[in-house]
Amino acid sequence: MELPDTVKAALDEPVFVHLATVMPDGSPQVSVIWVGRDGDRVLFSTAEGRVKTENIRRDPRVALSFTTIGDDYVNYVLRGRVTRFEADGWWLIDDLARKYTEADSYQWKLPGQVRVNGEITIDKVGVNH
Repeated sequence: MELPDTVKAALDEPVFVHLATVMPDGSPQVSVIWVGRDGDRVLFSTAEGRVKTENIRRDPRVALSFTTIGDDYVNYVLRGRVTRFEADGWWLIDDLARKYTEADSYQWKLPGQVRVNGEITIDKVGVNH
């Protein structure tokens, strides 16, 4: 779906997004993530071995929730599915570190850690005021 311009603008800010994934027993699991955007798709980076990584590989359905910067009473809820999820390097987390921390690269790199970059296609958008 095409994201409304207000949602795109909010995602372009350094908002902290809550990503919900589905555990093997069907219960929700939530993590706070940094996000970027490519057109109408939401981008994020995580690491191999994390719970959300395993959950997404098993079930790509996700939900995102965040509030806008400067207006804590506008809440966005997006639902969709991870349509691309691959270990293709540190490029995305470095881009996100520039957005969120203004550093040149991600400063919490661990030796041997493998980054997995995801792309979420949004199916439903809700905005609560």
